[in-house]
Parts: sequence; C-alpha cells; structure tokens
Amino acid sequence: MTAAVDAAQAAQWKRWRAVADLYHAYFTGLILTVVTRRGTADAAEFVFRVFRRQQQERFLPGLKKLGIDHLPPAVAAAQYHYLSNWIGGVHVEYMYESDTKAWIRYPPPRWIWKGTAICGVPGEVSRAMLRGWHANNGVALGDIRLGFVCTKQSVDGQDGLEGYYHQYDHPLELDQRLVFARHLEAPLFDAKTAPELPVASWPKPRLEKAYRNYAMEYVRTAAPVMVQLFGPEDAGYLLHLTGKLIGMQYFDEVAAALSMRRGGAGDFASFLNALFAAQDDATETTQSEGSFEIRQQSWKLMDDVADYHRTCAKVLEGLFEGLAAGCGRHIGVQTRAAAGGRPPLVWTIG
Repeated sequence: MTAAVDAAQAAQWKRWRAVADLYHAYFTGLILTVVTRRGTADAAEFVFRVFRRQQQERFLPGLKKLGIDHLPPAVAAAQYHYLSNWIGGVHVEYMYESDTKAWIRYPPPRWIWKGTAICGVPGEVSRAMLRGWHANNGVALGDIRLGFVCTKQSVDGQDGLEGYYHQYDHPLELDQRLVFARHLEAPLFDAKTAPELPVASWPKPRLEKAYRNYAMEYVRTAAPVMVQLFGPEDAGYLLHLTGKLIGMQYFDEVAAALSMRRGGAGDFASFLNALFAAQDDATETTQSEGSFEIRQQSWKLMDDVADYHRTCAKVLEGLFEGLAAGCGRHIGVQTRAAAGGRPPLVWTIG
C-alpha cells in the first residue's frame, strides 16, 4: 500500500512540475515577446511593474511564513530571497557578512532566463527586476536606510547575478536604493552556514506544491500588469501570441509528464483535462458529434486578482491553441466565458 501511495504521490509531483515548467516558460517568453514586439524600454517598465507588484504582495507575508521577520533588515531581506527562491527551484546562494550586510547570488544557469532565452534579455530589463523588488525591500520594512548593491548581472556576461543588502547609517534617496559596484565580488557560498526551512512546517508535499505555485504566480501577476500597462488590445495580442508560441514548444514535454500523447481532438481534450487537474481547476466534459466541450469551473490562479480584466484569459486561449497545435494538426479550440471573462470558461475542442 505504501509503495502504491508513494508512486501516486511521485506521479502527482511530476504533473505539478510540468505545470510549473509551462508557466515558467510562459513568463520568460512574455518578457521576450515584449522585448521583440515593443522594445527594451517597454519591456523594462513591464518587468519593473511585475516585480514591484509581487514585492508589495508577497514580501512581508513571506517573511512571516518563513519565520524570519524578526531578523535585522539586511539579513531578513537576503534570507527571504534565498529561501523563497530555493523553494521555487531557483539556484541561489546566501552569504552573511554582518547584521547590516548580507549577500545573495544567483549563479548560472539563471532560472528566469532559462536556456537560450538569456541571449535575448537586455541589461536594462534585468536592472528593472532589481528596481522593482530588491531596491524596495527597505521601504517595505519601514527602514529606508536599507539598499541593494548589485555587483554582477549575468545578462551582461558576468558569472551570475549577485549583490548585497546594506543597511547604511543614513536614509537613502530613491536613486540610492539600487546602486552598482562591479569592482566587488561576493564571498564564496557555504551551504553548511545557509539558512534552512523548518522541516516540520515545510514537508515534501508542501514544497512540491509551492514549487508549482512559484512559477504560476509570475503569470498571475504579469497578465493584469500587462493589461493595465499596454491596454486590453495590445495586451491581448501579446498574451495570446506568447501563449501560442510556448504551447507549441512545450506540448511534448508537458504531455509526457501527464502520461498523455499526440493525436486528435479526443486526445487533446484528455490532455486538457489532465492539465486542469494538475493546476487544481475543476472541469466537466461532454462530447457530441466529434467535438468535446470542457467546462472549466474555476481558474484558481486568477481567483483573487482584484483588477482582473477579461483580457487575462488570453493567457489560456493562446496556451491552449499552441498546445493543440503541438498535439496534432487542425485541432480547433474555441472559448466562451461568463460576464467579465470569469469562470466558468467553456472550451470547445474539435
């Protein structure tokens, strides 16, 4: 019985990781789509707003969840980035120097710019990420003496992204909260001295689900930000195009994890139901005259997004069209939604 339970659990985790990989690819692809279709300045503004929004929503609650909200500001900020990114499967290092100075380092390969994507990311876009999140941690903690000093950026050809949180002896102006010191280098990482999650409150099943949710959260944040920044028409085009491109590229990888296969409309309907289940969304399926109707009862990812716009559903429309193309030729995907683009979302596969 235990072996069967273990096998079922391992299969579930494999499905969760496939969902994480799909949404991870979508988020990275979305940034590249903005870079190539709208230019570096718009991409940098988009990335800034995504990371600032995540920082405002996640940083302080995250400190409490991780049990590190009692630490000095520089140490708490650095440990947050170490632990939260570690949970998401991101390569990251933490080096304590003093209560007022603590380093973080993201060694290669970079999670966010996976594979060849790193070649398409301008330095300005990477800096926007730091401006959006790292430079604002002191403000969030109520201590504007805290700033971030960046010493390396991987997109600039250096061997990773690294820097340190420093609590100065004076308040920092806005343009002082992120500075660059390329002549400095982080100390070596020692895993034995790095902070650890309490095992009792972070068992393996929770970690696996958090790994999935980490990647999905970026899309949850990015879609409404894009609509607010570029407007529904332009945002809809970018969200849909990115989804279609990523879906086409990732069908085989996701299908293998879901124990699905290429084929016709019926195979794709089965695939889509498995994908919905792996992202915790409930569905009902009916079949008639060679077509399949999947009624998506929930989209938990966007449930509590206050500024949700119906255009955000273009994420799923694009992904499903691309995944359908990866499954087989001439598989049509059509959708209709309730008022405001909220679930139930009805997908017709034929």
